Amino acid sequence: MLKEFSILVEKDEAEELSDFLMDEGVYSVSIEDADADSEDEAPLYGEPGLEPERLAWNRSRLKILVPADFPIAKVLNKCCDELHFKVPEIEAETVVPDNDWVRITQAQFSPTQISEKLWIVPSWHEPPNPNAINIRLDPGVAFGTGTHPTTHLCLEWLSSHDLCGRSVLDYGCGSGILAVAAKKLGADIAMGTDIDPQSIEAAKYNAEQNGVEAGFYLPSKLPDEKFDVVVANILSNPLRILAPALISRVKDGGSLVLSGILERQAEELMELYNGLCATLDLKIWKTSEGWVCLAGQKK
Repeated sequence: MLKEFSILVEKDEAEELSDFLMDEGVYSVSIEDADADSEDEAPLYGEPGLEPERLAWNRSRLKILVPADFPIAKVLNKCCDELHFKVPEIEAETVVPDNDWVRITQAQFSPTQISEKLWIVPSWHEPPNPNAINIRLDPGVAFGTGTHPTTHLCLEWLSSHDLCGRSVLDYGCGSGILAVAAKKLGADIAMGTDIDPQSIEAAKYNAEQNGVEAGFYLPSKLPDEKFDVVVANILSNPLRILAPALISRVKDGGSLVLSGILERQAEELMELYNGLCATLDLKIWKTSEGWVCLAGQKK
């Protein structure tokens, strides 16, 4: 049997305390915004080429998973003493039933058909259509399993366009799924960039598992090149800030594809991008479940 304990910590304590707890043998520590779903909720942003405006929430909730007999109070006291932190009170204690967590997690992910020729298939499943282009991808630390509407929309766009001999940049690559898909769909060159080193490692692993050559880089290491297709599946606020950088990466005659955009945000973003580049004709390409994919050619 396992137990999960919840504690509240201050802005500058969450990361260090989590690391110390992991060193003391807890199974896992998750960090959440303690003010989520309230007026004090504070989103954290960070995208390729930009430093996050905030590095931590004002108040964080740590959820600590441990064996049922783990001496949590003793360990908390020890860690806080070493860090010179005030010992937080335990606000909640929950019994976690014994389950086959691997089986439960796997049951949540099944093969996803993107188009007639493209599927996303978890490694523990056999491809429903062995003759299709099958991307083998498991859920992991990086965003992008093909199940979210925005990822699905970007994959649909890639699958419906001829990428043979073209170059593709996946900006904010996460798991690398878009770059991997582009390569399997015939792209000559596929690259991805992300500010998260774990995403870069996950993307490299996924490319290797799918037998494709694709380059994944932290922003400071991304080659200074232009691409036939630039696709960015990130949130609308970073898309506003990154507009000049994204436009500059598109070759003349190339395409810009954006998602992570709610329908109500689409008009503003189209005006921004088309206003910054007179030769860009960004339009709504497709919508799904309240999300939008914008696409346009830079003439």
